[in-house]
Amino acid sequence: MEDLTNAPVPGTADIPAIVPRDSGGHQFVCYADSCSGVPGAPEEHAFASVNAVVQRLRPQPQYICFPGDEIIGLTNNEEDLLAQWRFWHEKEVAWLDKSVPLYHTTGNHTAYDIASEKVFRETLAHLPRNGPSGQEGLTYFVRRDDLLLVFVNTTWSGLGGEGHVETAWLDRTLTSHADARFKLVIGHHPVHPVGGCSSPYALEIEADNGREFWQVLVKHKVMAYICSHLLTFDVQVHQGVLQILTAGAGRAPHALHCLQAALDAHGLRYQALDTNGQIRNWLEWPLNIPSSETWSAFRSLGDSLVHVGSDGADATADLAVWRFSGTSSPADGGDAQTLLCGWNESAVQASLWIGLLGRERRLCVLMSPVPGRSPSYWHGPALHADERFDIQIAMQTGMGPGGLLWRWGDGEPWSSLATASSWGAERLPVPNSWGIGHGQQGPADRPFRGGALRITCHQQQLALCRGNDEQQG
Repeated sequence: MEDLTNAPVPGTADIPAIVPRDSGGHQFVCYADSCSGVPGAPEEHAFASVNAVVQRLRPQPQYICFPGDEIIGLTNNEEDLLAQWRFWHEKEVAWLDKSVPLYHTTGNHTAYDIASEKVFRETLAHLPRNGPSGQEGLTYFVRRDDLLLVFVNTTWSGLGGEGHVETAWLDRTLTSHADARFKLVIGHHPVHPVGGCSSPYALEIEADNGREFWQVLVKHKVMAYICSHLLTFDVQVHQGVLQILTAGAGRAPHALHCLQAALDAHGLRYQALDTNGQIRNWLEWPLNIPSSETWSAFRSLGDSLVHVGSDGADATADLAVWRFSGTSSPADGGDAQTLLCGWNESAVQASLWIGLLGRERRLCVLMSPVPGRSPSYWHGPALHADERFDIQIAMQTGMGPGGLLWRWGDGEPWSSLATASSWGAERLPVPNSWGIGHGQQGPADRPFRGGALRITCHQQQLALCRGNDEQQG
């Protein structure tokens, strides 16, 4: 049988890692859902191709987080389960320098009942036993200088199994480590639905439990919740906290990738790398935007608003932020009201529409990049009738569907608009004609029925910074 553990993949050159821009930062790798552990299975080859990319990173990560589903698991035969774990550790990640800590979370393939939880604890005996009662070795935290890593269990049998997560211990742990400059929480299941698909317990944490969990993250100013489970890459922001879903470590033909990231005084930067070592997604968070008082009255978006791809060395994106202020319409009909509409003269329908829909005057963004296809929707908050409003909308072309964001004003946290789309502003054809307070057919087309509408805008190009040249060496 061919040994695929270290099989060659395209590309052998070093891949520059993102490194901290100050001496007190951290740099690491996250990847998950290899579902491997069986010699000769397709997942072994796929996992090897992702591992080969991690091996090419320079410098190597200070630690690795693996948010679950290392092995295919899901067996009631304990010997089979132990054999999968042995193969995963002794063959598939044998290349890993033992000085680089590897932190795990439970997953639905690895900790799905009491017996598999026992195997998880025994196999990963190096993990801390500082979690809540009954979850020792399944839930835990690690303190690395000024960085707090909390690994939560979203599958514990004692809470009802998959899609549940404990919150009281998490709150206490974050409180006792309030002095940590950086806080990351890592678990298997996402909290917020991805791609418009929702199935509480199965695809994400149950809604009420998820809301309670997220409020703990917001309360303690956690930078990000990193998760996996769904075989894709996705990033969203909710009340200023990132949800980063990275689950591309081995289930081909899904989007195979690993996530490499750094934390420093400026925030979090990451790059999602495919099996050729190319950047497919990247982000620097938080957004660095000047005061809205300095923005100019909106006229156009200029020449381009398209995500620029990466050749492995450079990665850029565009950012446009609008500030909409005025007085909302009375409590009357639910006809669509335009705040801003952009189109190209040859197009039948507007490529970009920002406005209010329904009797509740819900903020919505519609994008139509392909002629003849229905627009994709992004939904935000509802506005009260006959009241002043002042709201901001951002479009970041490197974040995918989660890159359409809103907030109430400067200093308030950003949140992603809700959507079922699998793409974002990177597909937007840049309009060359604009309507403020009306659609493309003129003043009578979906007019804004409130008053004193004012729109200002800020634009900038973003470039991924990997860190100082000296640090790269």
